[in-house]
Amino acid sequence: MTTATSPRALEHPTRAQIRLEAVLHALSDPVRLRIVRELASERAALACSHFVLPVTKSTTTHHFRVLRESGVIQQMYRGTAKLNALREDDLEALFPGLLTAILAAAGAQSDRDPEDGPASDDR
Repeated sequence: MTTATSPRALEHPTRAQIRLEAVLHALSDPVRLRIVRELASERAALACSHFVLPVTKSTTTHHFRVLRESGVIQQMYRGTAKLNALREDDLEALFPGLLTAILAAAGAQSDRDPEDGPASDDR
């Protein structure tokens, strides 16, 4: 993993360190998949507080950490907010079409079972 340069800098894997099995593990959890679907839908960096998830704050923190450490998202501080952005370019370069396919499959599943999808399902 990359090393943090300041107390507020967060460690992220470099592109070369992102592993398929870690990405698939991160996306296998319904809450984490929901976070990724919402980030993909919004196409912007979103604060952790933006997400309304059916888990405790500490569990939410865990889910964001798994996504960051697997290389699915990038987190950065802006003032007091921690912003989250999909690492779409890195994932597409390493695993062409994977994220698109997973998001499409998650959307199809959500269409069959609407309570599994994010609050706004515009795809």
